[in-house]
Amino acid sequence: MIFFINFGGIILETTQQNSGIKLLMVIGTAWLFDAADVALLSFIMPLIKGEWRLTDGQVGLVSSITTVGMMIGAVLFGYLADRFGKKNIIIVTLLIFSISNLALAFTQDVSQFLLVRFVTGIGLGGELPVATTIIADAFTGHKRSRMLILVDSFWAIGWIFASLLAFLFMPHFGWRPTVIVTSLMAVYTLVIRRHLPDETNVKNEKLNVKYAFTQIWSKEFWRTTLCLSIMWFVIMFVYYGLFLWLPSVLIKRGFSVVHSFGYTLLMSFAQLPGYFLAAYLMGKISRKTVMAIYLVGTMIGAFLFGTAQTTWLVIASAAMLSFFTLGAWGIMIALTPTQYPMELRGMGIGFTQSIGRIGATIGPYLIGMSLGLGISITTIFFYFIVALVIGLIVLAFGLVDKDQV
Repeated sequence: MIFFINFGGIILETTQQNSGIKLLMVIGTAWLFDAADVALLSFIMPLIKGEWRLTDGQVGLVSSITTVGMMIGAVLFGYLADRFGKKNIIIVTLLIFSISNLALAFTQDVSQFLLVRFVTGIGLGGELPVATTIIADAFTGHKRSRMLILVDSFWAIGWIFASLLAFLFMPHFGWRPTVIVTSLMAVYTLVIRRHLPDETNVKNEKLNVKYAFTQIWSKEFWRTTLCLSIMWFVIMFVYYGLFLWLPSVLIKRGFSVVHSFGYTLLMSFAQLPGYFLAAYLMGKISRKTVMAIYLVGTMIGAFLFGTAQTTWLVIASAAMLSFFTLGAWGIMIALTPTQYPMELRGMGIGFTQSIGRIGATIGPYLIGMSLGLGISITTIFFYFIVALVIGLIVLAFGLVDKDQV
């Protein structure tokens, strides 16, 4: 209890200064709805598989089509945010996300579902980097790093919200009304605009796609862009590879606990202290050191999970994975925008995260293929350990921890 009270004090102290709590709540709530959308999809897929009699390949396509949309949305709206202003573009992305979620409730077959999820992915992928730049532009130094991690912690709250909907609402009302609940973000956009900070130099007339892309690969930034792209690839490869397949892996090993409401909530709640500890460590030690700690923690969690033989060790190692993997994601959110000047942040974040989405696509596919080939679960989990070792090498020798205004 004292542990969480202390972290609550850190959050309150961090966010009350300079009225940061208002901006944190505004952007964080948008983040929450995005997370709920991603989480709900994992609960909905088994239902539409039965309703429309889908093959495993079609179900896999449903999962990956959103990621493809997010790749496009991240680069497109990252650039547009630099060009026309973050405040305007985040409203556009939220509206795309909300309207497409409403349309999802009225789809009648898998083809319509795929089309709508692709559009949803564009809005979702565009919103995340733009929201990140808004926070990054509003703060400086260690406070900026803490705020970026704290806003990312709303992702865990979104998963908790989605879990409550999936276990308490969806069994009684079905997946279509549940999806409509997340489309209420359209109403939220009417509120969010009034509470976003005004921008200076909203329009950058000189910026075009070719120039922005060239700049992030210029002599000054190419190393940063390359290293961040690799880091995002590793983080998303590990996160999506592990967490989209953890339930299936547990069932395959005979651990039916994965179906329980308590297990799902535990995995979500385990993420929060991971975020809070990372936010606390900002300014105490270097961000690269914090990131290294979290990558090593993820490696240990993956090893323990891959070799666990008892229920309690499976639960403990899965919670450990949630703690460190999502904390590492939050640290990447803090690191990325500070590596680019304000006028290039949208493109820089959007591009490097879009490369990460490739990892998000490959990770689940690789696990599914490996399980199909009869490769042992222990061996499969070493894939992720190898990826994390690569991430540690890039972090240590390639990435420079800089913080530009």
